[in-house]
Amino acid sequence: MKVDGTAYRSIWSEADGRAVRIIDQTCLPHRFETVRLESLEDTAHAIRAMLVRGAPLIGATGAYGLALALFRDPSDAGLEDAWRFLLATRPTGANLAWALEDVAARVRPLPPAERATAAFQRAGALCDEDVAINYAIGGHGLELVRAAAARKPGRLDILTHCNAGWLATVDWGTALAPIYRAHDDGIEVHVWVDETRPRNQGAHLTAWELGRHGVPHTVIVDNAAGHLMQRGLVDLCIVGTDRTTAAGDVCNKIGTYTKALAAHDNGVPFHVALPSPTIDWTVSDGLTSIPIEERDPSEVQRVWGRTEDGTLTSVAVTPPSSAAANYAFDITPAWLVTGFITERGLAAPDGLGRLFPEYQAAAEQKRTTSHAHHSP
Repeated sequence: MKVDGTAYRSIWSEADGRAVRIIDQTCLPHRFETVRLESLEDTAHAIRAMLVRGAPLIGATGAYGLALALFRDPSDAGLEDAWRFLLATRPTGANLAWALEDVAARVRPLPPAERATAAFQRAGALCDEDVAINYAIGGHGLELVRAAAARKPGRLDILTHCNAGWLATVDWGTALAPIYRAHDDGIEVHVWVDETRPRNQGAHLTAWELGRHGVPHTVIVDNAAGHLMQRGLVDLCIVGTDRTTAAGDVCNKIGTYTKALAAHDNGVPFHVALPSPTIDWTVSDGLTSIPIEERDPSEVQRVWGRTEDGTLTSVAVTPPSSAAANYAFDITPAWLVTGFITERGLAAPDGLGRLFPEYQAAAEQKRTTSHAHHSP
């Protein structure tokens, strides 16, 4: 996607082959800055502090972080220590564990001297694969949007939550990919952008990238979504996901569940854009099996923005004596999901296994082997 006429990905390798560069998303929408990551610690900080965020981009950054760690210590111990260190940075999304294991599995059999370069190359390949996946999601979602637009005269109003655009992936995005494709195809689309407290990824990031691409949009407070649906002002909801179970339970940014409830109550289709690396085939019950990250309460107690004179600052919004809880994700059960938009096509909530039979079979084989190994 483009920023002021220049094509960008959210992460890319530097010319020296020993570092990567990212867009610092904590500065958006007020300032566009990039940051060079040269080490394991740099990448871990970027993930924890949310300079990068979104499950696919976190996975890509983790993959590069593992490679950067191996430039310093390519030993077996160095590989495993870096793997565990990066895995602990963000526990909820599926892509990080998937990407780390992919890279680690490919370099473990190699001589230590060859591991770093091979890992760096594999991380780059994973980024290319992510772009292809998201472009395909956009194509399948475009057909969904086109069909909805054909049923309604005038503009099509789509509601999204958090940021599942190109900033959350390597490029194109998941939930926003069909919207970009529809807009580019001449379909009149308008996006209701949930602000997504407490970090305001919708207001800061989704609005920024939609605006840069010329897509009409309106930012709303999170609690307005149900009101809009009651008034018939939302035709379609499309959200992303950080982890989805084999049975179709969706873990996504906090507030997604309440949007799904409102959509169900008002007969609004609720679709989830789902790249296959985000599917966790090892669990079936999202509510009991997916760890929900609890972040620093200060993200709730303070808000960040730009003052009238252009200064970037944070201000307190709660009394100093008030405690705050900061649950970063929630679980939307499969029965609230109308369908999934994947790189292989559209799927019903219980149909992921039919679209990805080889992944489902591999997970079942792994469970069977693990059970046999632990049986007395």
